Order: sequence, then structure tokens, then C-alpha cells
Amino acid sequence: MSAGGHKLNLSAGIASVVVALLLVGLKMWALQETGALSVAASLADSALDLLVSMTGLMAIIYAARPADDDHRFGHTSAEDLAALGQAVLLAGVAVYIGYGAVARLFADVPPQLKNETSGIYVMAISIAITLALVLWQRRVVKRTGSKVVAADSLHYVADLIPNIGAMVALAVSSYWALPQLDSIVAILAAIILLYGAFRIGGKAFDALMDRAASPETMVRLGGIIAAHPGLHGYHDLKTRTAGSTLFVQVHIELDGAQSLHAAHDIGKALKQEILQAYPQADVIIHKDLAREKHDT
Repeated sequence: MSAGGHKLNLSAGIASVVVALLLVGLKMWALQETGALSVAASLADSALDLLVSMTGLMAIIYAARPADDDHRFGHTSAEDLAALGQAVLLAGVAVYIGYGAVARLFADVPPQLKNETSGIYVMAISIAITLALVLWQRRVVKRTGSKVVAADSLHYVADLIPNIGAMVALAVSSYWALPQLDSIVAILAAIILLYGAFRIGGKAFDALMDRAASPETMVRLGGIIAAHPGLHGYHDLKTRTAGSTLFVQVHIELDGAQSLHAAHDIGKALKQEILQAYPQADVIIHKDLAREKHDT
């Protein structure tokens, strides 16, 4: 990854930690003021976000280390390991919140909320801060393709719905005295968190298992290679992902009568064309004679 891409990922990681710290402080105060389970769910999620963001920041720093003798393909898989850990933690918190919300919903005497206005203000501030962070994270992901930043962004997108739900629950409790809505919002928040955990974990697991790139990526790569001038064909196109890096390996078939210099120039130009389409790629091109027969 380029130095500029690493700096963008690092800025997103630092911003995430700072925002998580701020949100945890705000929601702790709001929970103390209101006693709302929907606020507690949002607080638990923000506390998890803080842990996740700190882990993600360390993963970003570690993943940026250059390849060495022990890690010849670099350290970008640290991003996938961190994302998988995030998913497991997120799923655990979702189950915990959902269980507590169901228990409160069917309680004989649901606890009454208090100081709802203070909680509403805190949730509104939290939404504004979260939106600003998500917009920055998405810009970084678009530039760098970082899985850690993308996973972190999903956490905060998921935060928006519970925060909005908590605002609604507090408002309804304030005006119509319906504390049950607080538990319902918390249950919905738990479902959203659980879905996000499976989505993040699935992508990280696929990367760690060296699953090929998406069908769309494979088709696009095949089109780039097939249309490149000077090639008589190609075979054994293989891909995998690790963190934000796409690894591409392909055998191209060249005219054996041309000079080694000419063959090298064709391979170099193809590599540059692939990198233009996928800047975060690591490309290995093998050159074969066109007249040789290969299994495809």
C-alpha cells in the first residue's frame, strides 16, 4: 500500500478511536440520567466500538509493515484477523443486549424512564458525530479499500439506527409513558448488530481462507488481460485477498520469436494496466510461449 493510502487508513483509525471515546462518555451520562435500556444498548455498542477501533488501529499500523523474511506477502492479513475478532465481539454483545431487552419487555412491571429530554439531546449529538465519522471512513475506504476501516464504518452505520431508535423511545416515553418501546428498540438494535457481525465475519473468514476475488473482479481482470496487445492468450488466472490487498497471479502466452526485452515490456505494461484498475493489487505475471499447450 502506498504511503498516502496508509496515512488515510491511519487517520480513519485515529478518528474512530476519538469518536468512540467521546460517544462512550456521552452515553454513560445519558444512561445515568434516563435509565433507558435503549441507551444502554447504544452505550454497549459504543464501548465495543472503542475496543474494536483500538484493535483496528493497531491492525492498520501492523498491516502497513513491509514484507519481511517471515511474511513475504506482507502483513495485510492482520486486517482480516482484526475484522474477524470484531465480528465475534459484536455478535456476543448483540445476544447480550437482545436477551436483556426481551427480559425487560416481558417483566411484570417495566421500569419507568426518566430525564428523557437529556437523553434525546445526547442521542442527537451522537448521531451527528457518527455521521461525520462514517462519511470520512467511506471516503477512506473508497481510496484504500481497507477492510478494517470498512468494518469499523459498518459498526458506526449500525449505531445510527439504535441511536435514532433510542431517541424515539425516549420521546415516546416522555410524552405517552410507553416504556415497552425502549425494549423493542433494543431488540431491533441487537438484530442489526448480529446481522452486521455475520456480514463482517463472513468477509474476513473468506479472505483468511484465500477465497478468490468476487466474480465481478474476475470478469474485469479477464477482460483487461484478454484485450491487452501482444498476448496470444492467458491461463491460470488466480486471485485472493488479504486485508485491503488483492493478489493477482496469471500466466500470459507470448510469441516465442520476440526478444526477451519485448516480452518483458508486454508483461510490465499489463501489470501497470491491472494496477490502474486495482491500485491496491499485488500482481505476479508468468510468461509462457504461445505455441506450448497448457491446461486451462
